[in-house]
Amino acid sequence: MTRLSRSVETPTGPVRLTEEDGSIVRVTWGQGGRDSSPLLDRAATQLEAYFAGALQRFDLPLRPFGSDFQRAVWREMLRIPYGETRSYGDLAKATDGIARAVGSACGANPIPIFIPCHRVLAADKELGGFSGGKGRETKEQLLTLEGSWPVQHSFAFG
Repeated sequence: MTRLSRSVETPTGPVRLTEEDGSIVRVTWGQGGRDSSPLLDRAATQLEAYFAGALQRFDLPLRPFGSDFQRAVWREMLRIPYGETRSYGDLAKATDGIARAVGSACGANPIPIFIPCHRVLAADKELGGFSGGKGRETKEQLLTLEGSWPVQHSFAFG
């Protein structure tokens, strides 16, 4: 087993990409390794393009480790198009689960952004939780980038 990692600077802070045996297996926030490989280079380039607004769909080999149910939820997340959201309940129906279990699977997602758990909201369109970066603040940043979250405007009056 060969494990490599590389950090990429993003608007949400440094993101560490981890590769294991030719697949991305983990994405976390924080400084990490400085390894290079064709896959890590490709993942870093795609992540930078995503944050620049130039990429809406990642094309990378992903291998998330989890239970059968978690992997089913993560597959459903991959079906949520860029700029759209779904509720925990929507994913529960699609996986024959319950919303609370879907929420737990979202929180256990080892490859956030690439597996877009940030696109899953509560039934009342509230953010819900997010386990990466600065939590809900990071989730809001990702949804705002994708145009699926209202942007707060401030006006200066003179």
